[in-house]
Amino acid sequence: MKKSAQKNLDSKSKKIASFDPNGPALSSANLFGLPFSENESDIVIVPVPWEATVSYGGGTAKGPDVIFEASMQVDLFHPEFPDLWKRGIFMHKVSDTLAKKSKDARKSAEKIIDALSEGKSVSKDSDLKQRLAKVNASSLEMINEVHTTCKELLQQGKLVGLVGGDHSTPLGFIRALAEKYKSFGILQIDAHMDLRKAYEGFTWSHASIMYNALQLDQVKKLVQLGIRDFCKEEADFAEANRKRISVFTYADVAHRRFEGVTWRKQCEAIIDALPEQVYISFDIDGLDPKLCPNTGTPVAGGFEFHEITYLLSMLAKSKKKIIGFDLNEVSPGKDDWDGNVGARMLFHLCGVLAASQKK
Repeated sequence: MKKSAQKNLDSKSKKIASFDPNGPALSSANLFGLPFSENESDIVIVPVPWEATVSYGGGTAKGPDVIFEASMQVDLFHPEFPDLWKRGIFMHKVSDTLAKKSKDARKSAEKIIDALSEGKSVSKDSDLKQRLAKVNASSLEMINEVHTTCKELLQQGKLVGLVGGDHSTPLGFIRALAEKYKSFGILQIDAHMDLRKAYEGFTWSHASIMYNALQLDQVKKLVQLGIRDFCKEEADFAEANRKRISVFTYADVAHRRFEGVTWRKQCEAIIDALPEQVYISFDIDGLDPKLCPNTGTPVAGGFEFHEITYLLSMLAKSKKKIIGFDLNEVSPGKDDWDGNVGARMLFHLCGVLAASQKK
């Protein structure tokens, strides 16, 4: 073992011995009130304050901040993962530069979206064409920055999670995983399919994340869960690629339950549809909107909190290996409710990520 690694291990052991997991979070602490540095932490969370292409409600760029703040109220004893906190969970500082780029790109995107709603053609307006090019270029810069950061962390042997921002944010992370793993699947928990090609002209739209992810040959399977709002283009794309895409709409899940099929049985089918290595992409609007009322595009229906944690725990206990995750579209409201729900889901995601590595 290198001296630097041994030094980090020794420092971490001392902090574990002296830290009180039952006490209040200190203002100087990192995510979940933990005292560990990045080097001392097994799990590293990459925050991406980005929402350039959101097409309805805004605010998701503040998602990493509100989750971080709410995490200080999460008790560290998790019955399923009692020693999770000892692994160390660290969140990078939110990038002010990235947040500013998002805000600048968002101004141009709003001009384009407004013009489209008025029936105007972007291709016939030089100003709108320039704005579209700017948004696409800025979004690609974000993707490349995320890719670089996540690739470095994976090379260090870290377990990596990402917190957005809108749902366009994890593409760089998924690309980094595609360089590490020859094949894997994506479990997408979401109200939307996100299979549109360049939605509203934005190549890297939040509504195109899964279309773009599927351009990677290493992504062998996409399992979509909770879907309840999609267009014909997306339905046709999923049908044309049905060997690669499995869709469990929320209506189908609910109807099976009404007919006596237990949630456990349905979870088994969802997990069976996934390959050996799994990336979790979690749009918070996959949950019932009462749990995330301020998310960008809420849709009636959706899962209860513990229905999803049950599924994720079953996945961690299966023969599958979770290789990373993202949590997106958490947006602040007048209180910290959305951040509170997001922080607690993030803690569970960290738990299943760590637990699945023991296979």
